[in-house]
Amino acid sequence: MTDWTLDQVADRFAEAADTGHRLPPVRVQGYFNLWPPFARQAWEGFAERDYDRHPLPPAPAAIDRMMETIEWLMCLGEDDQRHLIWMRADRYDWKFICRRIGCDRTTAWRRWTKALETITGHLNSKKSGDEK
Repeated sequence: MTDWTLDQVADRFAEAADTGHRLPPVRVQGYFNLWPPFARQAWEGFAERDYDRHPLPPAPAAIDRMMETIEWLMCLGEDDQRHLIWMRADRYDWKFICRRIGCDRTTAWRRWTKALETITGHLNSKKSGDEK
């Protein structure tokens, strides 16, 4: 396999965020509902949201890749870098990210790129260490 690039690492984080959103919701064990489902009238359906439309659950391989990708965040030194990587993978707007971090767009982009370079360098050095 070739060395990791910034685009590959960023795509992997985006895939991990998407996989995380497709996981089933966590519920408290032991609580359940005995009420039977009931059919609503047609006029009641207008205010109703689509609660039963869930994306397909992720494949086990996608979950394994997500867990591996989350471990990559441990090579970053600061929590702000981890938050920045994850917010960008979660497709937050740069405007929101800039407000959260407290800098302008160019500085936020530079910090995001620097964090990706750190992760990419760590992955490439780890891979070259495995081959020796």
